[in-house]
Amino acid sequence: MEELWHYIDGARVKGTSGRFSDVMNPATGEVQGRVPLATVEELNAAVASAAEAQKGWAATNPQRRARVMMKFGALINEHMDELAELVSREHGKTLPDGRGDVQRGLEVVEVCMGAPHMLKGEYTDDGGPGIDLYSMRQPLGVVAGITPFNFPAMIPLWKMAPALACGNAMILKPSERCPSTSLRLAELAEEAGLPKGVLQVVNGDKEVVDAILDNETVQAVGFVGSTPIAQYIYGRAATNGKRAQCFGGAKNHMIIMPDADLDKAADALVGAGYGAAGERCMAISVAVPVGEETADRLVEKLKPRVEKLKVGPYTAGEDVDYGPVITAAAKQRIEGLIASGVDQGAELVIDGRGFELQGYENGFFVGPSLFDRASPDMDIYKEEIFGPVLTQVRAGSYEEALELVVDNPYGNGTAIYTADGDTARDFAHNVNVGMVGINFPIPVPLSYHTFGGWKKSAFGDLNQYGPDAFRFYTKTKTVTARWFSGIKEGGEFNFKAMD
Repeated sequence: MEELWHYIDGARVKGTSGRFSDVMNPATGEVQGRVPLATVEELNAAVASAAEAQKGWAATNPQRRARVMMKFGALINEHMDELAELVSREHGKTLPDGRGDVQRGLEVVEVCMGAPHMLKGEYTDDGGPGIDLYSMRQPLGVVAGITPFNFPAMIPLWKMAPALACGNAMILKPSERCPSTSLRLAELAEEAGLPKGVLQVVNGDKEVVDAILDNETVQAVGFVGSTPIAQYIYGRAATNGKRAQCFGGAKNHMIIMPDADLDKAADALVGAGYGAAGERCMAISVAVPVGEETADRLVEKLKPRVEKLKVGPYTAGEDVDYGPVITAAAKQRIEGLIASGVDQGAELVIDGRGFELQGYENGFFVGPSLFDRASPDMDIYKEEIFGPVLTQVRAGSYEEALELVVDNPYGNGTAIYTADGDTARDFAHNVNVGMVGINFPIPVPLSYHTFGGWKKSAFGDLNQYGPDAFRFYTKTKTVTARWFSGIKEGGEFNFKAMD
């Protein structure tokens, strides 16, 4: 069994608390390692060390910090397969999905190579008589990232890359279920030239989270996870005077209009609904076909596609469509929600419960499930299932379908499939969701835009990565300057000229 450590001041170090969390192999159900859970004292010591290291890093000019980002990106690319293996081994996702996890994080690192441009201030010449004004962006100091299990590479990179490029030090607390990728990324960052102590990886549970939120040196916190925890972290961070960007749950809908290409829509729904075992905050979990004929034809196309999905461990090869869910408790919860859908009257077209794989009987596998004729009052609609379950809710009109999305308490992502530009434009303008796809199922923006949801999917004013990240991880200082050269007469100050 592998013993995992913290990463403090450029080295892997053992924990001192005597408390550990098991790191599971989701495909076998076996414990494959254990990770130490830090004490408050360990966290505070790591923060203090990071604060000292940050002073020199902040004094490093943005161009040199960008060169570290360039080397860091090259090392991530060089170690792509190794990192994908770490992701897949602890999360359970397929190797192609693991590589995608790393790649989407790498793309944010690549944008952060442009830090000198992103950190430029503003200048006003001659704003008044002999007066110039200019602003500068300066790092906050020590910041923290609290990241989830479902993207062990991507989301830590979304947090650390802009924070470091801006000149901050970061305390990264990865999910205790998938800590190895973050530890390896910290090593690669220092190999790229990041000074020791600027990036600290501290493993832990709620005790460490609360210590981060209460530590006066930590100036900002970024979080991704469930909505209740996002609300908790945002509230406690704000109470303690910290900046916070906290991203929570989702219930993402795809509207399918009668004029849509249903083969393309069905393919998109299968990939967006079942990929990564549905453990994505941007997964499409609700299909909303408009009209009975559209709904009947769509479910006819979905059923054979879903039945052909291959479920297995990442070691089975690259033709596996998705792997296990993260824990036995997650599997139990997903199957419980499927049962509730049946009890509450939805039509279960494909039942993924009781799925077993020879040789992996103790793994946390859930077969793909497909519901039709569900309604908004059912638990399978109201709850974020976070599993391989797609629910079809039929709508009589475009207006009814749009209302479903607008009325939902979550607002992370949504999509529409249609051949009509006017309908697509109306949808994009009127839906109250942060990220919208038009004939595109998972509308995660490219890394030089910005990622963020609305409503109960996000708490805080600024989004992840892109321009918003550089605003979030810096504070603006504005200088108003006046120089008095040229206002002397006869060797004496002309005080009138100063008015």
